[in-house]
Amino acid sequence: MSQEKVPLPVPDVPLNFVPAKTGEVLTIGPAKLRVMEDGSNTDNRLGAAELILAPHQAGPPAHWHEMHDETFLVTKGTVRFHVPITPSNPTEKTIDAQEGDYVTVPIRSPHTFSNPTGGEARFFNTFTPAFYINYFKLLSMLQEEAGELTPEINKKAMAAYATLPIPG
Repeated sequence: MSQEKVPLPVPDVPLNFVPAKTGEVLTIGPAKLRVMEDGSNTDNRLGAAELILAPHQAGPPAHWHEMHDETFLVTKGTVRFHVPITPSNPTEKTIDAQEGDYVTVPIRSPHTFSNPTGGEARFFNTFTPAFYINYFKLLSMLQEEAGELTPEINKKAMAAYATLPIPG
């Protein structure tokens, strides 16, 4: 008895193309964030953004995420990743990631980042699941309402997205 192979139906799901000069752009302090995937095309499995850091820009307060992983692909300049003191890391570490370097930050991995140089830095950032894109939208809105970005505003936005600041 031969089994006839039944072809599977070809799915009809469109791809999403974001041209280089498009995407929702958010202002966060001196940084610009271009949303490239907000999760609406991936059932919230993946979010992606490009972050542009100004020269000598500090990043967010050191923190960890309880509900999402992040990746960072540096596409221009230097992004300094700060790994705060933890039980397994008795001294603060810094990693200077250059163009082409890739950093994975799993759930519960304490970190922050900055631009230590006099030139612009850029990175491509992913979030799984995608809901964390909304943290940046909230942060931008809170900053606009207050007229400036403060650590308190940042921590308020973090709290809404299962992100905990490092005590101290």
